[in-house]
Amino acid sequence: MTAERTPLYEEHIRLGAQMTNFGGWLMPLQYSSIREEHRTVREAVGLFDLSHMGELRLKDDGVAQRVLTRDLTRLRTERVQYALLCNEDGGIVDDVLVYALRDGGYLLVVNAGNQDGDFDWIKAHAPSSAGEGHRGDTILNVGRDWALLGVQGPKAVDLVQRLTSSELGGVKYYAFVEGRVAEVACMISRTGYTGEDGFELFCGNDDAGRLWRALLEEGQADGIRPAGLGARDTLRLEAGMRLYGNDMDDKTNPLEAGLDWTLSLDKDFVGRDAILRARQQGLGRILVGLRMLDRNIPRHGYGVLKEGQPVGVVSSGNVSFTLGYNIAMAYVPPALAEPQTRLAVDVRGSAAPAEVVSLPFYKRPHPK
Repeated sequence: MTAERTPLYEEHIRLGAQMTNFGGWLMPLQYSSIREEHRTVREAVGLFDLSHMGELRLKDDGVAQRVLTRDLTRLRTERVQYALLCNEDGGIVDDVLVYALRDGGYLLVVNAGNQDGDFDWIKAHAPSSAGEGHRGDTILNVGRDWALLGVQGPKAVDLVQRLTSSELGGVKYYAFVEGRVAEVACMISRTGYTGEDGFELFCGNDDAGRLWRALLEEGQADGIRPAGLGARDTLRLEAGMRLYGNDMDDKTNPLEAGLDWTLSLDKDFVGRDAILRARQQGLGRILVGLRMLDRNIPRHGYGVLKEGQPVGVVSSGNVSFTLGYNIAMAYVPPALAEPQTRLAVDVRGSAAPAEVVSLPFYKRPHPK
């Protein structure tokens, strides 16, 4: 199957990006180096193409409440929530951002490789009272109609503010407004996946290149760099943010992944009963942070050891360019999840020493 291209593909080629297939999309892995792009986001501002992400439009409150783990009656207009889609066994089908739109419906931002599957899954699990014809009107797969740009870093807010007449200072974390950025109509969302402040800008496909170039030009004085998926991964790992397919999948219970805060267990949703049973029976594993105590780099799938015996597995691991040591997230038994617990990671047959630390590894103050 041929990989899809985002509206910014030609921009990436022009900038000399190293491209890779991610979730069925041709995406920039890096432009210069992952280290440089990572540090630019932490210290200045980075620009990401996120147009591969999927968007689903839900216009029916009953459908949204049934398939999402959060109680959306508490979500105010122009605010955003992180939520899950779960299967009947309590496994995570996907993790999503839910936008409460002014017309009363919702926009779900879903993972790139899951967007078509999520669309089919939601249609299949919508309340039967909705009716087939009604579902077709209220559940729409609109991801290929949107471009999405991420502007992240300590200089991101000032950069975007210079390009818009909308007042962004009052936009709280996990909120959004509609406005124009560089004369492009956008939904301006104060969210992100890097641990830094900034915005994600939704716009039409035809306007994406113009917006991308305007941000790079205006951001020159801020030290802006385009950043690829490599830096996006190292940044999100430092911030303790889970990656679907690595840190969770349809066999992962949200309680195991430390995502109990995404569950409104006082309402009914697909998977709720299985999650409650798992909580009552007790968990066999839990996600923790690991700090490596030597120079070995932990990777996804490496075994975790206690006194030479296998006890778990690394879900994500890499170098921390910000902290200066190597880090991982891993699943281990709850009895071994306390911070400062000494463990080891099996790195090509060698037991590399590590200790459990609290997540996230890196944290900055979020705007209120």
